[in-house]
Amino acid sequence: MHNNDAILARLLTLHPKLIDLSLERLERLLRALGNPEKKLPPVVHVAGTNGKGSTVAFLKAFLEAAGYRVNVYTSPHLVNFNERIYLGGEYISDAELQSLLEECERANNGQEITFFEITTAAAFMAFVKNPADIVLLETGLGGRLDATNVIERPRLCAITQVAMDHQHFLGETIEAIMGEKAGILKKEVVCVAASQPARKAVLALKKAGEKIGAPIAWEGHDWFVRVGKTDITFITDNIETRLPLPALVGRHQVQNAGIAIAMARALRPDFEIPESAIALGLKTVKWPARLQRLQDGPLTKLLPQGWELWLDGGHNKAAAEALSRHTRDWRDKPLWLVFGALNTRPPLEFLKPFEGRIKGLRTVAIGGEDNSLSPEISAEVGKSLNMQSGVSTDVASAISEIITQQGGDAGRILICGSLYLAGNVLADNN
Repeated sequence: MHNNDAILARLLTLHPKLIDLSLERLERLLRALGNPEKKLPPVVHVAGTNGKGSTVAFLKAFLEAAGYRVNVYTSPHLVNFNERIYLGGEYISDAELQSLLEECERANNGQEITFFEITTAAAFMAFVKNPADIVLLETGLGGRLDATNVIERPRLCAITQVAMDHQHFLGETIEAIMGEKAGILKKEVVCVAASQPARKAVLALKKAGEKIGAPIAWEGHDWFVRVGKTDITFITDNIETRLPLPALVGRHQVQNAGIAIAMARALRPDFEIPESAIALGLKTVKWPARLQRLQDGPLTKLLPQGWELWLDGGHNKAAAEALSRHTRDWRDKPLWLVFGALNTRPPLEFLKPFEGRIKGLRTVAIGGEDNSLSPEISAEVGKSLNMQSGVSTDVASAISEIITQQGGDAGRILICGSLYLAGNVLADNN
């Protein structure tokens, strides 16, 4: 049991619902704590459905390569809660996290508050006690009523691609969901925006920007990113800059890198981020469980010579489509999926993009998750898509069973479907 598991479990009981979007409870708590959110250095605020975490990871890498001290707040975590709060080069320590959570708990005085709200307050306190040059904030859910949206005037905003997700909280149409994400826009604060697959999402963001007076720097209009075989090209104001391919794998990561490069440029002249720092950041960026090849550990030791094991935490239809597009470049070896998801996610949405692309599928339950989707249901969905499907007791068994089914030739295994599954895999492969 991790040192702070008990207090984190206790904080979960302070509100009857896990998610209840509102800013009033957090604003009350922040007042009781002396408004730490008003004492922060320049803040960059990022919303979107997919790619938020990767975009933040790229921008952090650029800023650190340029010599800046960076504090970051992201969610969810993969293995330990501490991963959510990054303080100038390392994750928050157990001792400091415990002290801040207890301080927030005392200030809250037993009143209703969600887990995300009280832990966001703790992050703001951590940032005040550990000053940095800049703070990068990733929204938890949505934007308008997300706990991170208590920052009155960020230095810069960004919106990554927006897709249908969390409709129960954000709305049933792409316009409604984009409207919620666009709630982070602030008057006269530049927003860097990814190109959007849905025209209605573009129109909703344009409308929000015009209404609030927020200038938007659009991918495909104000800046472009193009991928070549050995590098990427970033284009803005008719100037082309050639840069290394990102260390994060996948075509979708080129777009996330592009958003972060556009953000780095928008931070000038307050922050001097030369092209050399961007190039170094692209090569050194780390963001686990995003098309990550697992190289060492107990799970990789199960693999015969020539096999590869990959991990991705994407968990919705848009993420599955991006993954599936990347697998087009993987024609040299048969591809197998190990799939596990939460029961809030329709497995057909995730698996459909892989139809006709994979050799077979093994489905697993997510250990320690009450809301894990039944692997039997996932396997049936796989069979309906003409996938050779079977149920495995755990990821290690799934890998062994795939190797047996494959026979002599080397293959490639992709573990996917859930960030919770990815977190378990990273913990198991330590």
